[in-house]
Order: sequence, then structure tokens, then C-alpha cells
Amino acid sequence: MAAARIQHPGMAARVMDAAQAAALIPAGATLGMSGFTGSGHPKRVPQALAARIEAEHAAGRPFKVNLWTGASTAPELDGALAKVGGIAQRLPFQSDPACRERINAGEIDYVDVHLSHVAQQAWFGFLGPLNVAVIEVLGILPDGRLIPSAAVGNNKTWLDIAEHVILEVNTLPPAGLEGMHDIYYGTAIPPRRKPIHLEQATERIGEPYLRVDPAKVIAVVPTHHADRHTAFAKPDADSRAIAGHIIDFLDHEVKKGRLPRNMLPLQSGVGNVANAVLAGLLDGPFEDLLGFSEVLQDGMLELLRTGKMRAASATAISLSQEAMREFTDHIGFYRERIVLRSQQISNHPELVRRLGVIAMNAMIEADIYGNINSTHLMGSAMMNGIGGSGDFARNGYLSFFVTPSTAKGGAISCIVPMVSHVDHTEHDTQIIVTEQGLADLRGLSPRQRAQLIIDRCAHPDWRPLLQDYFDRARQSGAQHTPHRLAEALSWHQRYLETGSMRP
Repeated sequence: MAAARIQHPGMAARVMDAAQAAALIPAGATLGMSGFTGSGHPKRVPQALAARIEAEHAAGRPFKVNLWTGASTAPELDGALAKVGGIAQRLPFQSDPACRERINAGEIDYVDVHLSHVAQQAWFGFLGPLNVAVIEVLGILPDGRLIPSAAVGNNKTWLDIAEHVILEVNTLPPAGLEGMHDIYYGTAIPPRRKPIHLEQATERIGEPYLRVDPAKVIAVVPTHHADRHTAFAKPDADSRAIAGHIIDFLDHEVKKGRLPRNMLPLQSGVGNVANAVLAGLLDGPFEDLLGFSEVLQDGMLELLRTGKMRAASATAISLSQEAMREFTDHIGFYRERIVLRSQQISNHPELVRRLGVIAMNAMIEADIYGNINSTHLMGSAMMNGIGGSGDFARNGYLSFFVTPSTAKGGAISCIVPMVSHVDHTEHDTQIIVTEQGLADLRGLSPRQRAQLIIDRCAHPDWRPLLQDYFDRARQSGAQHTPHRLAEALSWHQRYLETGSMRP
């Protein structure tokens, strides 16, 4: 079956197994691998490379690589290489437990980058040379063009700028994915850049295939492995309440004439809460929706299946096992309604602003003035990374940040006097939502924001403590943004010392 998918004679002559391909990667190399949120990542070469690195370490020889991807991958890639101590530098986003542990131990230099910035920073030369691209594709056409897989991510850029290329040809994903992609080749480096002429969320402006110089391809590895299936929890009471607050707000905006009845294109971050918000739209009053997001998850697939959503644009498809069966069984239906793009297009600020995207992203914590921490636990420990939340928050027509109001069984308040790490400043935060309520911060001063966030978003158990802090901060002087710096982060310190933020 693999032979039928590899139709270019020159590349067919370079077919080899994963161990042989991994042997072509030198120590210290910078690798650009495919993969975005658990889909479209190479499966066999990273594991073979991990085995090689482990053997080199056992022999007393140092061996690490720098690893760039589109976003998070899976245990076969991030996990395998992290477990053997094989990663020196990692960017731009990860979610693997082993990788996270090494990052927080100081053993991996993690560079957390906005997803829309990664390809251009690499293309500009800011990140140094890319030695080898390892890219999963579904097939190679006779003229050398590549059929992309379930994630496009940064693959176009890695193929363009890498010195050498290794291709994994995966025959497991449905062949019907062919034709779902729209790869745009009209970008350029300043000062030669031109506007990206995308005016509708699901408009096509590119071509369905990736290009590669066949002379750069040093190995082709057949594989037949599934992507990581994301298991989404069923929406709980908190998630349903958050979804309800958002839907009520959007309905209010429609009635005020600030949104059309069919809304504007929707973006949703990754995770159970974001997926639950999309699921809530199934019962909402809106029809003929459009998606313009990074990842198409179960909730958006269900909106498409039921006809609530007309079409969707993303850079990757990341589904549960059940949803993947639905997708595969009806691939023709979805191919007409889904467009998969490079992430430098799916997350491009120019397009997010032009299309008027409504952005919904999760957070770890927010402070009373609207600053958002999306990445760090207690200010120092990396969770996953900023991902694309900043691409959409700063440029979207509306931007929601969502979280349950408490964590760790109520020991942590997710609304705090001052966030322990800032990913999105108050200037980029429009709307904060917890299960307690929604705070619309548009047009409000810091003091007005603080009172509204305390009243609407904080858990009742924590509201008096936040109010006390805010009142005493205001009494200490007439500052624009009142704080008591000696205790602004005391809640986090208390948690580190006692396991609870409570005094």
C-alpha cells in the first residue's frame, strides 16, 4: 500500500526504515518536525531517533537535538525524545508530561512563541539554520508534490528552509483527506510582503499540496499509525455554565446590533472547557456559523455534522476516537466543509482582524485588573505554552478568556490580586468568564474592571478576600491601578508553602 502512495521515482528510491533514517540525523541538529495538537506528527522516525540517542548516551557520548514543531505532538515524538534526554531546545508549544518535566527541571531550553510568529521567525533567520525537516504526509505525487496529513502546522516553512528532508508516508489516515488542504505560497519576507487576499473564513487562496525540492529528500519512511486521539471529558456543570454565559452574551450582542445573527467566525482554544463551549452552541440560537481556528475538535465537528456550522478553517484536526470514526466514515461530507491551512495563515493577525474572529481561549488565572496567565503554574512552572491565544486575543473582534473560578478542590482561586505570570495584558483582555458569571471589560478603567471581575467572576468563597484586598489597595493611595505590592503575590506564596491560597 505504501508503494502506491509513493509515486515519485526519485523519492521511491530513498525508501528506508525508521532506524536508517534516524541514523542520518547528526547530534546537535535542529529538527523541524510536523505535528499540531496530537495530529500529523511523524511516528516512527522520532522513536528510532530516541533509541539511537539512548544508545549513544549509554556509550558515554552526548547526543541532543533542537526540536521545532507546529504545536504539541504526542508520546511518540515529544515523549520519546524527552524521556531519553534527547532535546536541547524545544519550541513553540508542548503538552507532554515528560517534556514538561524536563523543561521545568531546566534540562530543556523551552522557547515559548506565539504560533503565528514561529514560521516567520525561522524564515527570517532569527532562530538559526534548520538542518532536517521530518514531515508526515499521506502520499507523494508523481511530480513530487506532497499530500498533507491531518495537520499542516509549519510544514510548508520547514520544507522550504530545511537543508535536508525526511518524509514519513502514513497510509492509515483516510485518503479522502486529499483536497481538504489550502497551502498558500504567496508570502514573502519584508519589504516584499503583500496583503493576504483572504476575505472569507473558508475561502481558498492556495493549492491542495505541499512542495518540496526532491533533491533535499534524504529518506522516505513508510508508516501506518494513528494520530493521538484526544479524549474529551463530558461537559461538567462548570463548563456548561461558562458556555451558557458566553451564549447569553453573544445573543445580547446580536440584539444590540453589534453582531450579525449568524455571528462572526469562531475560534476556540484546545481543551475540555473550550470544547464544551462549542458543544453549548448546539443548543444556542445561532445558525449558519463559520469557524476560523487552529484546531478542529469534537465540538466543532458536531456543529458541522448537525448543520449549525456551515464550514470551518483550521490548521489541524484533533479528535477523540469516536469523533475520528465519524469523520472518517463521512469524509466526503467534511471535505466540502473543512479547509486545512498552514498555521501562519490560520493564526495570522491580519486575517484574524479582517475576518472579525470571535476568540475563546482557556487560561490558568486572571487578576482583578484583567491580566491573564495562560502558561505558568505559580509563576514559574511551565504548563504547556501560550499557543495561539495571543494571536487571537489581541486581534479578534471579541476575545473571551475562560476558566473555572477555582482549582485543586477550591484550594486555588483562579481570580487573584495579581497574576503570577503575564501572557496577555489587561489591554488585550475584553471578556473574562467563569462558571460564576461574565465580566465585559470593554471601555472600563482598571478600578472599574476590578470591581466587575470580583463581583461577576470570583467564587463566593474568595470574593470577600479579593474585595478586602482591593479596598485596602485603594485606601493606600490614589493610584491608577491600586496594588499592595507586599501582598499582591502572597496568595501564590501561601499555596506553595501550605497547599492552599487560603490565609
